[in-house]
Amino acid sequence: MMKKSLTLLVLLLSLNAFSQSASADKLRIQTDELELKTICDKLYHVKQAKQTDAEKKEINASLLKKFDEILDLPNSFENYQFDSLKNDIGILVSPDKKFRIIHWNVAKTDGTHEYYGFIQSKFTTKKGRTESIQLFSLTDKSAEIRNPDNAVTDHNKWFGALYSRIIIKKTKTKTYYTLLGWDGNDKFSQKKIIDVLTFDPNNGTPKFGADIFNYERKYPKRIIFEYSATCSMSLKYSPKKDSIVFGHLAPTSPQLEGQFQYYCSDMSFDGFGFKKGKWSYGTNVNALNEKDQNDNFYGDPKDKAESHNMSNDYKDPNPKKKKKKKTE
Repeated sequence: MMKKSLTLLVLLLSLNAFSQSASADKLRIQTDELELKTICDKLYHVKQAKQTDAEKKEINASLLKKFDEILDLPNSFENYQFDSLKNDIGILVSPDKKFRIIHWNVAKTDGTHEYYGFIQSKFTTKKGRTESIQLFSLTDKSAEIRNPDNAVTDHNKWFGALYSRIIIKKTKTKTYYTLLGWDGNDKFSQKKIIDVLTFDPNNGTPKFGADIFNYERKYPKRIIFEYSATCSMSLKYSPKKDSIVFGHLAPTSPQLEGQFQYYCSDMSFDGFGFKKGKWSYGTNVNALNEKDQNDNFYGDPKDKAESHNMSNDYKDPNPKKKKKKKTE
């Protein structure tokens, strides 16, 4: 009888200790998120129009420091959802739950934007025996990247943007995460971006840009659309048709060709369909409305258009010419 009572006492003490630990963790999460929310309010909602760039930089430094502190905690990937921040901070979890991107922008007084954030990812060794959570700080170096259409970079040289969608594509040898994003650029133009994220299988390091686009006799590592700051451009993904569809851009006058601050959507749509390991380009696609809750998050604030669905056959825009058979 004594032995049973002792076992029951140990069990009750263990349950009590677990409950106290869980309560302490919950309290810390609530406290941390409240602190983050307070910092975000200062950055985005409190006297924002009157803030100097130096003041924004100081507030943003506090935000970076707090996020770095939290995301470095054990089990933060599972325990911290940051639900209270989702109106101010872009938080995207990959469909396979292997990583998440936490990112935001700071608008400067000259009309340009700076982007900040983190990638928190699960890294599994090649033998699959151990799994760890890795944290990478994203450093926006957009202004320093030469020929960004064809650059492959890492988290230390990030082409900053706010992403609204992660699309998984797999080949026999690699997993590609296609990202749909928006960049405020400056007072005259803005950009929509289709980027690609991969992870080094040896050490888990993130890489941006990949050779998976077939686009108008070009093979860029990412797609960048630049257009007028006064216009909107739709860039959406259709899960039903497994296609990316976007508004076709054209200059407002023929003589303005090449001056992208004067480009707007001409109400027609082009797109990409994934064929044979590549996103292949198609023109004049059939666009149908298809709502998606993610389209409202962290995209072009001027873009009020619905999501679009494509029903098209995407052919290789750069087909290889077949060699003619020699006739004897």
